[in-house]
Amino acid sequence: MNEVVAETDPHGQLSGQRVLVTGGCGFIGRAVVQGLHRAGAEVSVVDQRPYPDASVQSVVGDLCDPSIRDAAVTPGLAGIVHLAAVTSVLASIRDPFGTYEGNVAVTAGLLELARERGVGRFILASTNAVTGNVGAEVITEDVPLRPLTPYGATKAACEMLLSAYASSYDLAATAVRLTNVYGPGMSEKDSFVPRLMRAALAGEGVQVYGDGEQRRDFVFVEDVVQAVLVAWGRRHSGPLIIGSGRSVTVNELVEETRRATGAPIPVTRVPAKPGEMPAVIVSTEQARALGYRPGVDLPEGLAAVWAYFQGAG
Repeated sequence: MNEVVAETDPHGQLSGQRVLVTGGCGFIGRAVVQGLHRAGAEVSVVDQRPYPDASVQSVVGDLCDPSIRDAAVTPGLAGIVHLAAVTSVLASIRDPFGTYEGNVAVTAGLLELARERGVGRFILASTNAVTGNVGAEVITEDVPLRPLTPYGATKAACEMLLSAYASSYDLAATAVRLTNVYGPGMSEKDSFVPRLMRAALAGEGVQVYGDGEQRRDFVFVEDVVQAVLVAWGRRHSGPLIIGSGRSVTVNELVEETRRATGAPIPVTRVPAKPGEMPAVIVSTEQARALGYRPGVDLPEGLAAVWAYFQGAG
């Protein structure tokens, strides 16, 4: 596997800094916590379960509870990496207000605590779903926000809050718009890559929405860690698209996974779900200009995920 830049802080600004990671027990969160540790930061976590390493300070509880936010955002924090969120598109359609509370209200509460307590950096995990359906157009940070679902709308609202706090309170606030993140450690996820891996392990098939020609960008989790460190080191404010820069169809992803696993993985086609974008084709040029360099391509990444699932199984 190619060396990942995230092994160290490329700008030397994290050594000894105190950083809070919300959702730090999740798939991306665990990788970010480890990356921050490697860069020399002192990391604490707030999540609904304790962090698996007892040496990492954990605040356990729901961020919708103001007392949990108050306990997590302590004086002296250098920054917050906010990964905790309601992330299911379908769940957001069923419960738009609950998605608002878990995403917008929580983010607003954290930003206000950051303002009150002098926290200088805030990095939000956002999504390219904020732009809605742009067809096969390449998505850049300048594409207007027209989300299709309550989930996308809440992330767009969070980005607007970040913009306001960055402008009004000298906060370095970055919304990293992540494409489809995958990698070792995602056994608890229900996105398409782990579904494919579980099907390969069990000798079963998968369901594919529509004709499978919808295009997606898949970014390896350690490349996301690298992006967080780059955004921190550059004190970037505003949206920043983070992906591999290469989109593949769902059908191509299935074929790549068959090659990685050696399993046939039969496909059953089912109707497409509402709110699904036909294509996610992104430009990572702005992130690259700051120093971001995705280092793991799809075949290499899928091989790493397959090795992880075999061990986890």
